[in-house]
Amino acid sequence: MFGQIISGISTAMYSYVLIIILVFGGLYFTFRTKFAQISMLGEQVRVVGEKPVGGKGTSSFGALMVSTASRVGTGNIIGVSTAICLGGFGSVFWMWVIALIGGASAFVESTLAQIYKKKGKDGCYGGPAYYIETALKCRPLAIVFSVLLILTYGIGFNMLASYNLQSTFSAYSFYNPTWTPWIIGLILAVLVGYCLFGGGSRVVKITSFLVPIMGVAYILVAFIIIALNITALPSVFARIFTEAFDLQAIFGGFSGSCVMYGIKRGLFSNEAGVGSAPNASASAEVSHPVKQGLVQVLSVFIDTMLVCSATAFMCMCSGVEPTAAISGAPYVQASLRATLGGFGPIFITVAMILFAFTTLLGNLYYVNQAFSHILGHVPGKKFNYVYYVLASAVIFVGAGLSAGLLWDIADLTMGLMALINMPVIVFLGRYAFRALKDYRKQKKAGLTPTFHAKDIGITHELDYWN
Repeated sequence: MFGQIISGISTAMYSYVLIIILVFGGLYFTFRTKFAQISMLGEQVRVVGEKPVGGKGTSSFGALMVSTASRVGTGNIIGVSTAICLGGFGSVFWMWVIALIGGASAFVESTLAQIYKKKGKDGCYGGPAYYIETALKCRPLAIVFSVLLILTYGIGFNMLASYNLQSTFSAYSFYNPTWTPWIIGLILAVLVGYCLFGGGSRVVKITSFLVPIMGVAYILVAFIIIALNITALPSVFARIFTEAFDLQAIFGGFSGSCVMYGIKRGLFSNEAGVGSAPNASASAEVSHPVKQGLVQVLSVFIDTMLVCSATAFMCMCSGVEPTAAISGAPYVQASLRATLGGFGPIFITVAMILFAFTTLLGNLYYVNQAFSHILGHVPGKKFNYVYYVLASAVIFVGAGLSAGLLWDIADLTMGLMALINMPVIVFLGRYAFRALKDYRKQKKAGLTPTFHAKDIGITHELDYWN
């Protein structure tokens, strides 16, 4: 009964409300910024390599890595597989669309997070809860957003990441659906708990080193598989565009169409407009807020246009036909096995372990930020200990639940975050547009852009830029 209610609400949100808000909001930002997510691609690459202002604090690249660690994870593998198996090849096209227009949403929300960020003892911090509270003077709404962020990243996404990780072991003979998920969930929960309680700094450092390497290896393996199946590429592209614009199939059953699955899984993967990445963006020490807005556009493109596309093409070129029965990890593993033999499933399992582990820790970083906002201060040790135990328990439980319920819970809470954040950034977007105009003006004059709040008409007091 509970699962049916969650599924019904999630379907209604993504069938009507969210699609209108995300697509039209993204298009509005795209036109108002004069296609900044595309026209300023070179500038995005340039600013990501800048050192932090004053030589101290978090760099643009550091903030990018935090947000990318959360974005690039199990959703790029399992989420893409689910979209193709349930929505068809056409869902890939709609994932690209939501990423392209979502890049403008990511720019606006991250620029606003920079404008309204706060000073702290250990650096800067901020995010949607802070620009809601500071600019709109509405702390109750800011707290609601923080609570939703905790539910989404602390519960929904982490339970799903745990499930997705254990599901990759289903390809092996030792896997028993009755008890194996719980064993894997317990091991994962213990490892995450070990890191949270401060004993895992070495583990975190090792995974932080290995994950970028695994990310590059993942892309290379995808290119190898595509190259080995290059003759299938024209028919794959033809099928993507044919199914993407099959109006009879789309409107005949929209809740299961490629459009809905493309937008659902695309949003789950790149998180543009949801309000998560701005929490990381606010930590960067930059000379102008627009710089970090541009960097976060790059993060969306890395996530969807590169990593998600890599998963999609290595599966679609393999010749393995996607069906609902093999959605998720089994489809990815079957696709890799068809081209690479026994090495394929092993490679995906290793990638999932590393991606899932850092995703779990990255998600909990956002949760810590949300708790700090609600409490008005950094949580104490006793509070954190209770929270760490609960966070580990959630990861354990998630491994043994059903995939459908976990996807619906994650989609619902993430959708509620977007329903708050998108209207807010549409209302406050004028400050991001003015900041971008100011940035372009300074660049045209040959200056290194610096920011002054009064230059874009902000009269209320800011904590950092004043």
